[in-house]
Amino acid sequence: MAAAVPGLLRALLLAAAAAALDNGVARTPPMGWLHWERFLCATDCSAQPRRCVSEQLFTEMADVMAAEGWRDAGYQYLCIDDCWAAPTRDERGRLQADPRRFPGGIQRLADYVHARGLKLGIYSDVGNQTCAGFPGSYGHYELDAQTFASWGVDLLKFDGCNSGSLELLAEGYRRMSLALNKTGRPIVYSCEWPFYLRPMQQPNYTEIKQYCNHWRNFFDVYDSWNSIKSILEWTALHQDSIVKIAGPGGWNDPDMLVIGNFGLSWDQAVTQMAMWAIMAAPLFMSNDLRRISPEAKWLLQNKEVIAINQDPLGKQGYRITKDKNFELWERPLSGGAYAVAVLYQQEIGGPQNFSFPLAFLGNGLACNPACSVRQLLPSSRDWGVHSWVSSLSVEVNPTGTVLLRVGAL
Repeated sequence: MAAAVPGLLRALLLAAAAAALDNGVARTPPMGWLHWERFLCATDCSAQPRRCVSEQLFTEMADVMAAEGWRDAGYQYLCIDDCWAAPTRDERGRLQADPRRFPGGIQRLADYVHARGLKLGIYSDVGNQTCAGFPGSYGHYELDAQTFASWGVDLLKFDGCNSGSLELLAEGYRRMSLALNKTGRPIVYSCEWPFYLRPMQQPNYTEIKQYCNHWRNFFDVYDSWNSIKSILEWTALHQDSIVKIAGPGGWNDPDMLVIGNFGLSWDQAVTQMAMWAIMAAPLFMSNDLRRISPEAKWLLQNKEVIAINQDPLGKQGYRITKDKNFELWERPLSGGAYAVAVLYQQEIGGPQNFSFPLAFLGNGLACNPACSVRQLLPSSRDWGVHSWVSSLSVEVNPTGTVLLRVGAL
C-alpha cells in the first residue's frame, strides 16, 4: 500500500476539535433539502411553473418531505437558496420576498413548513448583492438577522459574493453570526467564508468555527462524477487542516447531495452517499423529491448510512491510504467502532478486489482482539466476526464504494 497516514498525523486528526459556535444547534451535521443545484435561479413561473423558485415549489416539497419519510429519516431543513427576494428592499429597509412568486411572504411559508414538523432555511449574502444580483446584507446585518428571526427562519445560508475585500468579508461573517445569536432564535449559520478566503490566504478554521455551524471550502457541486471526484480529492489533499476542526456545532460542508438527478450512475450515487457519511458532511439534497426513483429514495433514506453520518462522536473521517486507483478511508465512531470506505476510482473495466489488514484500521485498535464487520453499501449484509490478524478483501465496482461498519468485540 502507498501513501498511508502516519500515526502522528492520525493522532492529530483524532484530537479534540476546537470550540464551536455556541448557539445550541448543529450538534450533528444538519440534514435537509436545498433548491440550488437542481432548480438554480428559475424565476419565470408562467413558463416553468414546477421548476420556478416560488412558494409553490417549497410547499410542495414540504408536503413530500413530511409524507414520504424524508423528515422521519432526519431531513428536517427545507432551504431556500438565492433568487427568492424582490429586487429592492421595502420602505423600512427590510428584505422582502418577490411578491409574485411568494405571495404570502416568507413568514407564511415558515408557518406552513413548521406545521409539517420541518424547519425553514433562507439565503443571503455578506456583500451588497447576492451572487445572482439580488439585495445582499451588507450594511444591514442586524436588521436582516432580526427580519429572519421574526419570520421564523431556522437556518441562514450566507454567501460571500461581492464583499469588496477580505477584511469586509470577515467582518460581515462575524457580524451576522453575532446578530443571529442576538435575536435569541436558534438559527443554523451556514458560511462560505473559507471558500472565498482560500484564493488569497489560508483560512483560520479555529476562528471560523467560533462563528459558523458549517462552512464551504470548495467549488459548488455539479450533477457529475467529475465534480464529486474533485471534491473528494480536494478534501483528502487538505485533510490535515480541515478534519481536526470538525465536530459537534461546526462541520466542513462539501456541498449538496445530487443523488436522484441525472449525472451520476448508481455506483457514483453510492459513492457520494457513502463518502458524505464518512466526511461527517451536512446532508442537503438538491433534487426533485416529487419525482425521485425508488432506488435513489432507498439510498438517501438508508438508516444505517445516516447513522454513520449522524454519529454523536462527531469525528470527521479521512483517507488513510491510496493504492493506485483504490482509496481506503476511515471514520471513528462512538463506542470504539469505525466506518470504513473502499473507493475504486478507475473508470474502465469491471469490478476489482482490494485487500487490506484489519490491523491497519484505527491505529490497530479497530479490531483488537476481534471485530464484527457489516457492509452497509452498496447493499446491506453481515460479514461476520474477524480477528485482529485477518485481512478483508472487498470487491468494488468502477467509480463505486463499499461502506463497512467495523465494531470491536
